[in-house]
Amino acid sequence: MSQKRNRILVVDDDPIAAESLAEFLDGEGFDPTIACNGAEGLARIEGTGRESSSGDERGFAVALCDVSMPVMGGVEFLRHAAKKHPAVAVVMLTGYGTIESAVEAVRLGAVDFLTKPVVDQELRIALQRAMRHHTLMAENRELKARIDERFGLDQVVGSDPRMSKTLDLVRAVAPSKTTVLMTGESGTGKSLIAQAIHQLSPRANKPFVQLSCGSIPETLLESELFGHVKGAFTGAHADKVGRFLAADGGTIFLDEINSASAAMQLKLLRVLQERKFEPVGSSQTTEVDVRVILATNRPLEDLVRSGEFRQDLYYRINVVQIALPSLRERLGDVPVLAAHFLTKHAAALGRQITGFSPEAMGLLQKYGYPGNVRELENIVERAAVLATRPTIGVEDLPEHVAREMASPRSDAPLPTTSPDQRAAELDSDVGAYIPMSLEQALLEPERRVILRALRANNWNRQKTADDLQINRTTLYKKMKLLGIELGGERMAG
Repeated sequence: MSQKRNRILVVDDDPIAAESLAEFLDGEGFDPTIACNGAEGLARIEGTGRESSSGDERGFAVALCDVSMPVMGGVEFLRHAAKKHPAVAVVMLTGYGTIESAVEAVRLGAVDFLTKPVVDQELRIALQRAMRHHTLMAENRELKARIDERFGLDQVVGSDPRMSKTLDLVRAVAPSKTTVLMTGESGTGKSLIAQAIHQLSPRANKPFVQLSCGSIPETLLESELFGHVKGAFTGAHADKVGRFLAADGGTIFLDEINSASAAMQLKLLRVLQERKFEPVGSSQTTEVDVRVILATNRPLEDLVRSGEFRQDLYYRINVVQIALPSLRERLGDVPVLAAHFLTKHAAALGRQITGFSPEAMGLLQKYGYPGNVRELENIVERAAVLATRPTIGVEDLPEHVAREMASPRSDAPLPTTSPDQRAAELDSDVGAYIPMSLEQALLEPERRVILRALRANNWNRQKTADDLQINRTTLYKKMKLLGIELGGERMAG
């Protein structure tokens, strides 16, 4: 079968000139179609007239268009084509060309401007340039489609009402320039949501730049954000562009903003208010147009109360807040998320894996996921790599997932006992006496009680605080004092 030829639209009200061009194009290996004015030309492009010498319905790669025509002239055709069909490269033709008209045509989007009678070699060069333009535009469309597929809201899987509400908020806030603050535990998908906001915004074709403030040493964070000039400090051998300037016109996503120092918080406050900053070692002020999205994995309200986070910065960034629920709070989404990740990783591995056994899915739905959605994806990817059968079984899951389910439930309710029984239990538990204050002696029992309550409530701190009849802030302070991390791991310090 012969390769299909690129279609070219000839728009000219002179039938002799149009036929002559079509004959030339056919001889050059193209598939020409003729329209007698701009309106008919647009109709051809939009698919209302699909006749061509080959009889197929492929889109046009190039349009050769005369300037002066009845009904709709070439300039009006160019204006509509450039706006609605940018992938069609337009070459303008005229019998009375001037420099001014050529400049105007190029300004409106023409790839080239030729004067009649057209010289064959000039037309060949113009067609080569037009085809390169068409190919580049097609590649850009394909790249944008891939980016939308990878970072769009379609990648946010789940049907939990809380996630549905979150996605509605994302769609509402995306078109604006409003600063967004995302809250939630690590691994809940804050980076994915930030990229989705960018892709849904008018800034989608501009840069998306992200930085985790907690991953950069304090001494280097300012340079990473705002850049530096040569000689600003030891090791600054050349000028460096910071993340804010790199994101100019687009979006910057600052993760773990809670880890920024007091000095850095002050600098961030200024750039958020004025969109201005000075690179390290420079006195020259730089102004940027940047949409700012921030995220925190710790409650900023608690940090404001304790004096660890500036109150004015908190109110400045807390314009629209998007709270992402933990996976423990939406376990009903585990099956669809697991299936999504399995399809993704099985395809990457080139393997045919159809799903999960009922036992394996039962374990996945009961697991606590201290690492949230990110941990679930890692579990599924590991299973896809290790599976020896078309269905993921219990043996393909990590040991800690199966082990936690096989062990006695740590979230079982405390047995009901009378005061006399509790006193007897305490008496029987008395060992060698170690002198300590009553406050110190009560720390471990208090830790066990809080741990049991957290596990019983699937690590939901608000429910746990309600059960213990204390407020959320008090619970968080006790967790930090007693070394309790979400998921049962000890907190540093």
